[in-house]
Amino acid sequence: MSDPFELNDEPAFEPAKPYVPAAPPPPPVWIDKLNPEQREAVLATDGPVLVLSGAGTGKTRVLTTRLGYILSQHLAKPWQILAVTFTNRAAREMRERVTQLVGPAAEAIWLGTFHALGVRMLRRHGEIVGLRSNFTILDSDDQMRLLKQLMEADEIDTKKWPAQALMGIIQRWKDRGLTPDKVGQGQGTDFAAGRALALYRSYQDRLKTLNAADFGDLLLHCLTIFQQQPKVLAQYQNQFRYVLVDEYQDTNVAQYLWLRLLTQTHRNLCCVGDDDQSIYSWRGAEVGNILRFEKDFPDAKVVRLERNYRSTPTILAAASHLIAHNEGRLGKTLRTGHEGDVEKGAPVKVRGVWDGAEEARWLVEEIEVLQRQGHKLPEIAILVRAGFQMLEFEERLITTGIPYRVVGGPRFYERLEIRDAVAYLRMIHQPDDDLAFERIVNKPKRGLGDATIQKIHQLARAQNVPLVEAGRRMIETDELRAAARTALRTLIADFDRWRTLQDVMAPSELAAMVLEEAGYTAMWQTDKSPEASGRLDNLREFVSGLGGWENIAGFLDHVSLVMENDAQAGQDSLTLMTLHAAKGLEFDSIFLPGWEEDIFPSRRSLEENGQKALEEERRLAYVGLTRARKRVFVSFAANRRVYNQWQSSIPSRFIDELPKEMVEQEANAGLYGNSGGGWGGLSDSGGARSGSGMRRPVRMIEADTWETASRGKSEHGFKIGDRVFHQKFGYGLVEEIDGPKLAIAFDKAGLKKVLDSFLEPS
Repeated sequence: MSDPFELNDEPAFEPAKPYVPAAPPPPPVWIDKLNPEQREAVLATDGPVLVLSGAGTGKTRVLTTRLGYILSQHLAKPWQILAVTFTNRAAREMRERVTQLVGPAAEAIWLGTFHALGVRMLRRHGEIVGLRSNFTILDSDDQMRLLKQLMEADEIDTKKWPAQALMGIIQRWKDRGLTPDKVGQGQGTDFAAGRALALYRSYQDRLKTLNAADFGDLLLHCLTIFQQQPKVLAQYQNQFRYVLVDEYQDTNVAQYLWLRLLTQTHRNLCCVGDDDQSIYSWRGAEVGNILRFEKDFPDAKVVRLERNYRSTPTILAAASHLIAHNEGRLGKTLRTGHEGDVEKGAPVKVRGVWDGAEEARWLVEEIEVLQRQGHKLPEIAILVRAGFQMLEFEERLITTGIPYRVVGGPRFYERLEIRDAVAYLRMIHQPDDDLAFERIVNKPKRGLGDATIQKIHQLARAQNVPLVEAGRRMIETDELRAAARTALRTLIADFDRWRTLQDVMAPSELAAMVLEEAGYTAMWQTDKSPEASGRLDNLREFVSGLGGWENIAGFLDHVSLVMENDAQAGQDSLTLMTLHAAKGLEFDSIFLPGWEEDIFPSRRSLEENGQKALEEERRLAYVGLTRARKRVFVSFAANRRVYNQWQSSIPSRFIDELPKEMVEQEANAGLYGNSGGGWGGLSDSGGARSGSGMRRPVRMIEADTWETASRGKSEHGFKIGDRVFHQKFGYGLVEEIDGPKLAIAFDKAGLKKVLDSFLEPS
């Protein structure tokens, strides 16, 4: 009998074999379509990666290919990937591209905007911060109503301390990841005698009572959850093996903290961005997030994408030379990504003109030349620093019949403040204009609320008279409250008085007076909302634009025609927008008008934030240049009509920072005199710097001009006390001499600053 414990020749069961992981599939063929730097960024899947992607270098391609590569190589399941964008459009485009690479698996990726992903997490865990899963997300109107209720309950004067200003303060706190208990006592003390923090706390408490959140809460609450519930945080940290972020230079502090917390376990964070295109500090973006990435992650791999597939070598060289003047940057130099011999392309054309009207004429003439050469309007864009600059170009485009569209906002005459200003003029010209009366009767607030307007309407219908006539009759009765009667009587009397002045005052002067006396200008001056300053700029431009009209009637007819002159759907049209709105877009031909000190760079920005603002303004110029594929036109004016007053100006320092070998200079004869200095050196030096480190504008005249000025004479021999003649302003007396600029007291036009080359001895 055999031993039962004796081993047979063959084992009773197969021993366990050592685990050998399956070999990853070969790299997909679409990897071969990438250039070396793009390929490096895609294949760097271990640890933190920073992809510095210059304008036009294919960052979206890198992001989508990286996502596809991670999935195709089975490095993670789709739900183990978190991909963050800044816009829903970018998220949709990215998902579509990844789907084309790997199929339906892309649908399971956590891909969306910061807000969308924050909502997804908050719906799961909102009870931790006192919210039920069906919480409501308030829009801006609901937020404002709630804040106003809280301020009124606290007896705060909302005229002196507008709710918009408080919302701005609260939003900045939320952008920085600060809940009420984390805000320092010294912050926000200027608002309503230091009551901003208490109002913030009341606002957050009220939101929870309503089971609601605003957009700032969507990440702020997530941060609170992560900090208070380590298990919830660990769940997400373990889930997301890979995190990818687009436009990292535009992240705020709260977004930065959210990303840092989520990536502490796997540390496979890939951030794609361009520090040279960080232009949104006014809405909370912190360029420091991208600048300190290597400090946050000392083992990070940095890949620079410098091969631009959009612009000509000339445009790239000009943009790179300009942005090199910034000190706060990681550094990269754009070069063409096209192989073989590449044409350098047309030089950057810089044009100096006498005033804004001539700038608009020149610009539109150049557009017409491009059209005759076969270039399509949709491939042409005009990019301005601020919205108020659009009026002159809109007027010229309408006059010449060139269709256009305004991106990122309404056309000039469609803006709220301009519609209000036009309504005031309509009431002066036509007192029976009920629609205009309704629009401005309580703008600014005069205590003429809905109840008062309803009573005026009832009388107007009963007696078949216009609203203003009904109001005129009601102020003689007791149907209205005494305060409302007084306010209505004053308003009607003002309109009667203004109406008598329309035949003796220039439209621009009358409009300025009306907006001032009506309190409309003061309304926006006291408004603390972020858009208030822009509205004031638009009103100044509106008043200036009236300077060319003989009477209000002609102007109002013009406005009516403009409002009906919208381009037909589908019609080819050029694009008019601000530089901020243009980021991410590209056109064959780009026009960059208004490159003057105080406009670009913005004086307001420099006064508020100094050197930091100057560098952001320069980044904005860089963005403008790199929107162009083939042609760039830069222009500046020697004079601007600002709030119906002529102001002389000097070219932007950014023009002097363009490389002279890439620039073609053009200027009107005599624009800056005949000293031979032109408007500037266009030198490599970048100009002089003041003691504070801020670059100051260089006065564009020759040394001998300074000598004649020091002797009390201008370049052309004029001295203080001389009687002179100017073609536009008439006769006057020289009062001050500042190089080629003279202050002249004209007999009829008043005190003006002009260039001596445009003067004649009297």
